Amino acid sequence: MTAPARFVDIHVLQSVPFANLNRDDTNSVKTVLYGNTVRTRVSSQSWKRAVRERFQEHIGQAALRTRRIGERVTRELIERGWPQDLAQRAGGHIAAGSSIKFELAKNPDDPKQVLANKVLTNAMVYVPETAVADLADLAEQHRTALEEAADVKKPADKSVLPKERIETILRSRNGVINLFGRMLAEVDSAGVDGAVQVAHALTTHETDVELDYFSAVDDITSSWGDATGSAHMGHAEFSAGTFYRFATVDLRDLTANIGDEPAAARELIEAFLASFIESLPQAKKNSTAPHTIPGLVHISVRSDRPLSYAAAFERPVRAAAEGGFAANSVVELAAYAQAAGKLLGTGRILTSGWAGLDAKDLSSLGERHDSFAELITAALDAALARTATATASA
Repeated sequence: MTAPARFVDIHVLQSVPFANLNRDDTNSVKTVLYGNTVRTRVSSQSWKRAVRERFQEHIGQAALRTRRIGERVTRELIERGWPQDLAQRAGGHIAAGSSIKFELAKNPDDPKQVLANKVLTNAMVYVPETAVADLADLAEQHRTALEEAADVKKPADKSVLPKERIETILRSRNGVINLFGRMLAEVDSAGVDGAVQVAHALTTHETDVELDYFSAVDDITSSWGDATGSAHMGHAEFSAGTFYRFATVDLRDLTANIGDEPAAARELIEAFLASFIESLPQAKKNSTAPHTIPGLVHISVRSDRPLSYAAAFERPVRAAAEGGFAANSVVELAAYAQAAGKLLGTGRILTSGWAGLDAKDLSSLGERHDSFAELITAALDAALARTATATASA
């Protein structure tokens, strides 16, 4: 029996100049101790958000993750011509109308004072953007009941809107949710197992955090020349390096989410792979503009399990004699791929290929392609053809 394609793994090496793509709570560069050396790290949550935003552009769908779903419906109703007070009441009843507990927002200037009609769900809902219109339609259908109802003013208040209808809308999905998943335990059957796994990105080599001292000039003081000194001084942390990034798409999980729809699966995976390659977290982009592209992308389709190549860099890469870590990182990645394939057996890899800036022969990474788009197309052609053949043989 033909082994079906199960996982599409993507490996990326990307050099990023002076930047701080992902800060911690003190605005410091995130790091990790790996191989007994400090590496710069970008959290999977940070890079995944950047991927998801670009993915939404690719497929023309959007998802909304928020505690302020009621306020969003209020704005929709106001745009439809509802009076503001009634629209705010409807938004409050939407937010209070499901199994998700809720609270009333507080005035930041006086925590004892509750903001009128600002009802927040305790858990973030994650719904298609189109769900806002669906919830507004529901409010339209029950406008008379809302006109006769009181505002939601305390957590014990009940919504006049039908709970079942609200929760049906909260369970709705689109391609974004089917691929990335959804955690919403408060609403029965609303959870969706994501088909994508994304690793934290880390540099292939040891890095140092650099402090950048900066000052801001007062234009009038500079023009008049009647005083010295700057208007503001500060410092910020930055680093630079060559990052290894890894993600995998589970074809079985994706099929469970969308059904046996090869064309839809191809569209979602293709958009994800392109988005993973092209995306970059946006922290401090206006002061660093670190808009590089990957130097190497390797995609493999596997029948067994995902395989990260992060262990290739457990021993930190050393700089080349002429400087730079990118070239030696490529060498280490290719060597690890060859060794891992020999150890596990190459029959588990159904197809593999690569594209990048390097002109060297990297036969251990499969067939070379001239562009990232060609690489993605070749991988998906093989993966989905193998899946279809295995299904037909079952």
